[in-house]
Amino acid sequence: MSTVVMHNVVSLDGFIADADDQVGPLFDWYSNGDQEIDTVVTSTVSKESADYVSSMMAGVGALVVGRHVFDMTNGWEGKPPTGDHVVVVSHRPKPVGWHPEAPFHFVDDVADAVRRAGELAGERNVAIAAGDVGGQAFALGLVDEVAMDVVPVVFGSGKRYFGSVDAQHLLEDPHTVIQGRRVLHLRYRVRRQPAADGR
Repeated sequence: MSTVVMHNVVSLDGFIADADDQVGPLFDWYSNGDQEIDTVVTSTVSKESADYVSSMMAGVGALVVGRHVFDMTNGWEGKPPTGDHVVVVSHRPKPVGWHPEAPFHFVDDVADAVRRAGELAGERNVAIAAGDVGGQAFALGLVDEVAMDVVPVVFGSGKRYFGSVDAQHLLEDPHTVIQGRRVLHLRYRVRRQPAADGR
């Protein structure tokens, strides 16, 4: 069964972009090292970041994103940025004529999208982009782990890592803490609430 990991690069104060969807210096660490990795574009990062990112990406079988991310990236021209499939949460269908053979699946419900991604991922992990869709999945209890690439910058306002989540949730202590160059890679397991009968 897949592990569902919500992930994104984030500012110290919890934002994944400013109000205009600009990421500012959040992705500068993708070009401040000498170790080449193949992400959406070829990047050069520190050895510590290269080892972490390469391992994390290799473990992903399917990615869940919202329609906003799909539209902003034009669906990465039909090539998943990680994993073998992308599940897009959207009330609109795939654009007519857009890369008909691309392994992109359009689902209109967050829970259905996570379930579909789990089927597609097989034994590998499901990654969910943090933000509105990731926050909805988190609030529904569908996220097993939270992965953050924390960059030392304060945005003050913008698009929140956890989207519209407005209730308290506890995570376990981080099981991964890796310092890269101008980025700190963290992974936390989500603490599950005990059932009402104590089980």
